[in-house]
Amino acid sequence: MHIKKIPNVDAIRGGEKHSGELHLTEHHIIFIFPNVLPDGAPPPPNAPKTREVYIAYPIIANCVFRPCPSVTGRPSAIRLRCRDFMFINFNFPDEIQAKDAFEYIRNRTCRLGSIEKLYAFSYQPLKLEKPFNGWNLYDPRAEFRRQGISTKSVDRGWRISLINKDYTFSPTYPGLLVVPSKISDNVIKYAAAYRSRQRIPVLTYLHSLNNCSITRSSQPMVGFRGNRSIQDEKLVSACFSASATVEFNGLEASASDAAEPSPASSQADLRDSIDPESDTERLEDELIAGNDNNYDSKTGKRLVYGAQQSNLIVDARPTINAVVMQAMGKGSENMEYYKFAKKAYLNIENIHVMRESLNTVIEALKDGDISRLPPNRELLAKSGWLKHITGILDGSALIARQVGIRHSHVLIHCSDGWDRTSQLSALSQLMLDPYYRTIEGFIVLVEKDWLSFGHMFQQRSGLLNHEKWFIVEKDAMAGAAIQPGESDGRAGEAFENALASAKRFFNKNRTNDGNAESDGDGVSSPPDDPSQVNKKPAAGTPEASEATRPNEISPVFHQFLDATYQLLRQHPNRFEFNERFLRRLLYHLYAGQYGTFLWNSEKARKDAHATERTRSVWDYFLSRKSEFINRDYDATIDDRQSGRERLLFPKLSEIRWWYQLFGRTDAEMNEYLDLAAARDERLGNFAMGVTTGPTPSIFASPPNTGGTRSPRPPSSPQPPSLPLSKSVLTGVESAHEALTPEQRAAGAGSNPASLKHSASADTPGAFATNLAKLRDGVAGLDIGRGLFGGPSASNGGSGSNTGGGDGKKKEQELTDMSTASSSEKGSLEMS
Repeated sequence: MHIKKIPNVDAIRGGEKHSGELHLTEHHIIFIFPNVLPDGAPPPPNAPKTREVYIAYPIIANCVFRPCPSVTGRPSAIRLRCRDFMFINFNFPDEIQAKDAFEYIRNRTCRLGSIEKLYAFSYQPLKLEKPFNGWNLYDPRAEFRRQGISTKSVDRGWRISLINKDYTFSPTYPGLLVVPSKISDNVIKYAAAYRSRQRIPVLTYLHSLNNCSITRSSQPMVGFRGNRSIQDEKLVSACFSASATVEFNGLEASASDAAEPSPASSQADLRDSIDPESDTERLEDELIAGNDNNYDSKTGKRLVYGAQQSNLIVDARPTINAVVMQAMGKGSENMEYYKFAKKAYLNIENIHVMRESLNTVIEALKDGDISRLPPNRELLAKSGWLKHITGILDGSALIARQVGIRHSHVLIHCSDGWDRTSQLSALSQLMLDPYYRTIEGFIVLVEKDWLSFGHMFQQRSGLLNHEKWFIVEKDAMAGAAIQPGESDGRAGEAFENALASAKRFFNKNRTNDGNAESDGDGVSSPPDDPSQVNKKPAAGTPEASEATRPNEISPVFHQFLDATYQLLRQHPNRFEFNERFLRRLLYHLYAGQYGTFLWNSEKARKDAHATERTRSVWDYFLSRKSEFINRDYDATIDDRQSGRERLLFPKLSEIRWWYQLFGRTDAEMNEYLDLAAARDERLGNFAMGVTTGPTPSIFASPPNTGGTRSPRPPSSPQPPSLPLSKSVLTGVESAHEALTPEQRAAGAGSNPASLKHSASADTPGAFATNLAKLRDGVAGLDIGRGLFGGPSASNGGSGSNTGGGDGKKKEQELTDMSTASSSEKGSLEMS
């Protein structure tokens, strides 16, 4: 193996400078330096004389080369930012050597042309990995058998279909699909055309205690004409009625067919055993329940919580994004045709917003190589990253409550059903099933809901990198070498950012290229650098499909791991794996050493013969399992004992930065949040002391006078910018009503029955009305009318109206939609 060696190189990382030798190999940058302990402390016995830092080429996210003529006496520099948030700067005494190193790195990073040139295709496993074969760890038949679905077991309302065994039915779906028993493959064939990319509603999880299901799909092809599909309606109805086909209480699964059940517990006991609901969760449950009857119509007795079903279709997108997709021929379900369920809109933003959010976090950390100063907290707050993580967890908890506590079925989709859908599906299962909290179970969960059901790993990760991420800064910055503790000013970057902003301004109304992998909800993203247009591979070639498109990069899987970290942090004894397991998994998402995350679908992996040509990333983890075991893990499941329940929910007010991932300390990243939380807790305790009399106790019950309730502090510290009343749920629809948090606030008290309802306009006539308005040129302000809770054109303006006559607000909403603003968009109802 050819190694390019460059001596006398200084590396600056975390404000510390080390001198050593830089080795450039075909797949890694290796920096070797003496193992010198701080303060001259003697090294431990048998300590190595040198230390090594490995950087895989695909993990490089940004590379800046600053040449400096040798006659100046100042070194040339190569500054790297990596996707695992390592920041490092290399100083070279010789300009020619620095330039050669930069070109060497660039050629092996963004000029490979094919993923088959990545390290995964030449990697030879170490001796400890050879006994393992992670490719065989996930068997879909075995996993669904564990859930209770098998041809040899009692029919639980589901069957295994092989309609996609050759991947011609839906190329991005698994070869094995689980569908309702009473739905034939012929019905499924006709239903396929109504879902984007033929990603029909299919089962991903069946809850072992109540036979309630989580199904997933892509968006329906509704359009402004209000298209419908009888077959799709039958399929969704069958998914939501599968548990009714089985007398589940009398069904006993064999040990081989199901996971070990927890001790019997009533839903009331289960609800009491988990943490008290926050105001946010209570609001969500009230919105979903709507005016559901809480009393048995025959006996008049009050129903036990969870005894009444409230089946739910979850659309993960902000409401306005669904409207935009409807104008493009897609959209969201018309609930007039799905009267057996309600639909909930979540406010989870698209891939472009999430990418910009992470970029802002990176901007707050960007000087982590040359300085040990804390990150820019203003930029951390501005990024909205914690808000996005909170929203994803909130939506997942809503789904888990529907299935585990309310005995209901849930169908999840976003646009194409492979980004936000995968996040919500996997996290809700993590909350419902203790098996997925083991190392083996978590691997199965990732294999099932990310790798088998499909996720655009190539596009979201950008493993082949991009020319625009390799920058040569000349002239203005020449001679300004970077040293520890200095700030470089980033003048070149400032100019580039200004230029990019101008480009976005002039292109804000230009639609994106409409490539197949976009999940941007129909909103445009900043166009690619025009200077790179002629360098793109020819359309239709394998290189074109694998090429990195910067506007398709997004930290979707990263957010899933971050949300999992939040659950692990809040419930430290409920997971078999530790934090380092998640951190190393994120590293290998980008490193290109294993084949697991190199393709987008099950079909693509099989076509590339991935199992024969590459190793699975799970070999790495299973061969080093002892390193990733959580020493505090308690595997006992007992719903009657607090802290050992089967179900697990996030504490939304305790979301914190994953400081280990960002290479910072807990105090640097989270101290300001903890201080704010402590302040709010003190204020809450003071409020309780005022309202409860001379004995201030957070456990004291406030007096109830005149039906009013005294204020109480939150159950846990509340970080800034995460208000307790802010829910990811922005609206709930049924065939006859639409509810939003604004309408709830306008209702009398907190009784769901008194919420203001507005007649649904999800009827064919409403679509034609909106289309006519669009043609008249005034539909820009009224695009949401009658679709999501607002009055239809035929009702004369009766019903709830949150738009009012505020023209400025409408204008702002239109601007937000056309420019893909990252600001929050709630449930918009316009008149």
